[in-house]
Amino acid sequence: MTGALFAQSLVLGILLGGLYALLAAGLTLYFGVMRVVMIAHSAFLILAAYLAWFFHERSGLDPLLSLVITVPLFFVVGYGMQRFLVSRLRPISLTTMSVLLTFAVALTIEGLLGFVWTGTQRRVQLPYSGTSLEVFGVSIAVVKLIAFALAALSLGALYLILRKTSFGRALRATTQHPEAARLVGIDTDRVAGLGFGLGLATAAIGGTALALDYTIYPSLHWHWIGPLMAIIVVGGLGSIPGAAIAAMLLGVAASLLQVPLGTTWAQTVFYLALFVTLMIRPQGFFGGRLAQRF
Repeated sequence: MTGALFAQSLVLGILLGGLYALLAAGLTLYFGVMRVVMIAHSAFLILAAYLAWFFHERSGLDPLLSLVITVPLFFVVGYGMQRFLVSRLRPISLTTMSVLLTFAVALTIEGLLGFVWTGTQRRVQLPYSGTSLEVFGVSIAVVKLIAFALAALSLGALYLILRKTSFGRALRATTQHPEAARLVGIDTDRVAGLGFGLGLATAAIGGTALALDYTIYPSLHWHWIGPLMAIIVVGGLGSIPGAAIAAMLLGVAASLLQVPLGTTWAQTVFYLALFVTLMIRPQGFFGGRLAQRF
């Protein structure tokens, strides 16, 4: 691999890692708040991508502007999903049953997308699609740069919400010790619902970022759920900073391996990392104690 090709792959890997970090943030938040394994998260990503495409096709609305519609919508759906579906699993086995519930939700979303828009592949065509910037000899696609900037801003906002607001403190208290949180007057059910809604709001942003650069179709979510699960396990379940670090490292690794191995085989780095993590350090490599994971 030449120096120029290495630099190109490294930059693309960093941009991809930022996008992966955004896509995985919601999964980390679900587990950190409710111990819910949200298989449907990637299906909501694709739903958000379809909505961005639909608004653009019907009204010419830029996908970034469609966020003013999809983010509040997904937040409300996430809140309702937690309060009226997920919370009902608590008396049984929340972690185990949430896999089955959210798997069913993923299949439902996929079916609805296929019914409404068929299985035809769709792609958002924007004025800046296909344009690139040349920086020190490295070509950077504008859509990838926008997606990375969107990821950075979203993750920064998520960090500030979780660390610097009273809601964030209530959320951490609910995560660390629900009984103690209730004793000091925190409505843990409401906080959990808001946390779940926040996680699904990140799916709206992540799906829109996907729509900028990827061809979409109803079953695409199965392509994403594996790598995203690998990221949150490697990063440490419940650790948003850990997931971000893991996403960047694995994104760069996949980009570098894509040159000698090709796109399909390069994706195996996620599954190899998942296997190694489960064998050596099941709690993840980058997540600290639960109290520090936000």
